Amino acid sequence: MFINALGYYVPSKRITNDYFLDVNGLTSDWIVQRTGIISRSKAGEGEGHDSMGLEAIENALPSLPYDIKEVDLIVSASYSTYDTVATLAHVAQRRYNIDGARAVYASAACSSFINGLEIIEGYFASGKATKALLLCSEHNTYYSNESDPKSGHLWGDAAVAYFISKEQVKNTDWKILNVFTQGLGNVGKGPDGVRLRPKEDGITMPDGRDVFIHACRYMIHALNSSLKQADLTIDDIAHFICHQANKRIVAQVAHQLCLPMEHFINNIEELGNTGSASAPLVLAQNVDNIAKGEKVALMVFGGGYSCGTFIVEKQY
Repeated sequence: MFINALGYYVPSKRITNDYFLDVNGLTSDWIVQRTGIISRSKAGEGEGHDSMGLEAIENALPSLPYDIKEVDLIVSASYSTYDTVATLAHVAQRRYNIDGARAVYASAACSSFINGLEIIEGYFASGKATKALLLCSEHNTYYSNESDPKSGHLWGDAAVAYFISKEQVKNTDWKILNVFTQGLGNVGKGPDGVRLRPKEDGITMPDGRDVFIHACRYMIHALNSSLKQADLTIDDIAHFICHQANKRIVAQVAHQLCLPMEHFINNIEELGNTGSASAPLVLAQNVDNIAKGEKVALMVFGGGYSCGTFIVEKQY
């Protein structure tokens, strides 16, 4: 598979750590020490899940080497969706009048984007699609409970849009070398590790230690599994991008892999935890900082639990 164009949207509004002292009693120093977050992005008035996703598409369109109407599969992958009936996939199909395309929604916590990639891979393999649009928009602050001292200070908002083809189209920049995912609902706290229950208490993380331990363990497991499937070694990877949940998790993953932090690209300091959009967002923000021929491994861990990795190579 090939990435033909990638776009993103990050709201301009930032909420700094100082805001939370009066909201949940946490100091800025405590938040930085425990999470690495200094500020987080927040959708402004009139912005939301759908509008951010559409803005991400607009950001990608100038580099798309074909008409968007050639897309025959649209996958919206997220967990903080605005509407699970009229999903972002359907909203995008209507906005751009993409006639005849399949439109589906997929959710696997913070692994949603990579599971969306795997769904596209399956459609391509079955011959039912050749060009896909993968959308991931996370409006975390729509659901987050800021007064929750365990996780209310973590969440940021952002969206990404990746156009993906089965075959290479013109001088496509990115080749997807491997996609690996795995459900982990039977591991640790599993479905109770991270929850989103809008009518009750929003996004919560009752046991952050359990999440931390299993995130470190299974992002490495996903990376090693993906490398093996792609017949690569860790030395073949120039850059690593982890799910941006907690910078301490990234540091621990780097430590366990015996790699310096310089090999890891992050945006959590400014944007917070942008959910399943976070790892693909980091890639989209750093396309100019990755050289031709370099390979990038993106690793995620999601509440529920789940994990995944996909590996890309810059072609041009």
